[in-house]
Amino acid sequence: MTTTIHLVRHGQTNWNVERRIQGQTESSLTPMGIEQAREVAKQLQNVKFDRAYSSSSERARDTARYILEHHEVDLELRDNLREIFLGEWEGQLYDEVKLSHPEHHQHFWEDPSLFALAGAESFHDLQARAIEAVEEIIRENEGRTVLVVSHGAFIKALLSHYEGRHLSQFWHPPKMTNCCHSIMERGPDGTSVICQYAGLTDW
Repeated sequence: MTTTIHLVRHGQTNWNVERRIQGQTESSLTPMGIEQAREVAKQLQNVKFDRAYSSSSERARDTARYILEHHEVDLELRDNLREIFLGEWEGQLYDEVKLSHPEHHQHFWEDPSLFALAGAESFHDLQARAIEAVEEIIRENEGRTVLVVSHGAFIKALLSHYEGRHLSQFWHPPKMTNCCHSIMERGPDGTSVICQYAGLTDW
């Protein structure tokens, strides 16, 4: 039986607008972010979810609750679905860390495979966590249709693994915009197929 995982990034937040680094620090959905979540809800209104999971971060769990308003399924919050942890950067503006940590900032955006900020997760750590978290969900839900609401870098790290993309090319398109919707299927033979990537079926 095929297991289908719908992966949705959270809606726009106040810190997205400010270009402030979120990581695992809390931020709140803007009115636009709420509207984005409600639009995804419309797109998924006819999908029957057997289970639903969300990052325990406020912005993700609020997005998930808007999406699930008309679905009769409980929402389970999991800490291992949270965004990459960025240590002392969290709460700062990207422009600020570009000045204070120019090399780390360059690695973050130009070659994430080299990013190694003391006290923060590396992209290798993030990817390992994302794979473990979602593989656990797949094992628990064989043959089911599942919603997972998480974060841009988390979902990108996961999909990069399944498409065989090296972390040095992490930020190459498609871009993980707010509330973008990806779909992955796991076949009975164990093969993983990305059917939709950030809203695109051809990329």
